[in-house]
Amino acid sequence: MSVGIVSYGAYIPRYRIKLEEIAKVWGDDPASITGGLMVLEKSVPDIDEDTATIAVEAARYAVSRAGIDASRIGAIYTGSESHPYAVKPTSTIVAEAIDATPALTAADFEFACKAGTAGIQTCMGLVASNIIDLGMAIGSDVAQGAPGDALEYTAAAGGVAYVIGSRDLAAEIEATYSYTTDTPDFWRREGMPYPEHGGRFTGEPGYFKHVVSAARGLMDKLGTKPQDYNYAVFHQPNGKFPRRAAQMLGFSTEQIKPGIVVTLLGNTYSGSCMMGLAATLDIAKPGDRIFVTAFGSGAGSDAFSIRVTDGMEKIRGGAPSVESLLQNPVYVNYAIYAKHKGKIRL
Repeated sequence: MSVGIVSYGAYIPRYRIKLEEIAKVWGDDPASITGGLMVLEKSVPDIDEDTATIAVEAARYAVSRAGIDASRIGAIYTGSESHPYAVKPTSTIVAEAIDATPALTAADFEFACKAGTAGIQTCMGLVASNIIDLGMAIGSDVAQGAPGDALEYTAAAGGVAYVIGSRDLAAEIEATYSYTTDTPDFWRREGMPYPEHGGRFTGEPGYFKHVVSAARGLMDKLGTKPQDYNYAVFHQPNGKFPRRAAQMLGFSTEQIKPGIVVTLLGNTYSGSCMMGLAATLDIAKPGDRIFVTAFGSGAGSDAFSIRVTDGMEKIRGGAPSVESLLQNPVYVNYAIYAKHKGKIRL
């Protein structure tokens, strides 16, 4: 049985803050920050937006893009680092909002920035075993970064929803492969408002070890090489890491270019790699192959080999593209940004 993407939808808030505005507040050199991170600005949630509302918008777009009857969805999994409730699922809110039948399973996932792709894998298994007809996996976040911390420069807001099934595929998921270890590069304890990070674990032991290992593991499994793919997408905590990972693996700049959305968006955490994939699907043609590798701190990577089908042309234009969602931003200063993010606490 072939399993893959039936539809997808993305949502990005319109508000943005330029990194130079943040740098000005903390006395950092704007050119050094933007050049070092290869990020110019990031998305900011509206004052009444959170992970749940963003997930709902992405899910609605995913359903409307392909004209899906939401009652066919038998599972909804929302991955996030910023669920609005510690005890109360985001996924049930999404199910109610899109009029999915109560006869479904739902749960929230956590695994830093790869919680959404873990949801995709779970939906793949349920569909392939004929337990459900369709599953929905969502990566949604209003990412946190403490004032003055390095994370504040990239922690952004956005979400993506994928409908996974076995019929009317827009893109077939040929295979998936994961690589996971207990690497303490990033964490947030219960009740703490902001995450912490172990700097020396962030790059080589965290991101690069897992992304490269998962990517090579999948290519070894399939007997493929970078030249067999038209496009590649890697988790985007900043603009430097995905470019370096691509170079280490042998992918070209042209292959990763369509999926590099972090420059004008920032890091949407659980939505990061999934957003890059959505941007790539927006322009991909039938027959194109896409290599995708997500990363979540703590730490693990999920890699996917995806082949676009003729069905993509049927749903193209059925919902806003990532490019269109990035257009016409409303810029805010640091004071408004802090208000929207709830950084001012009494």
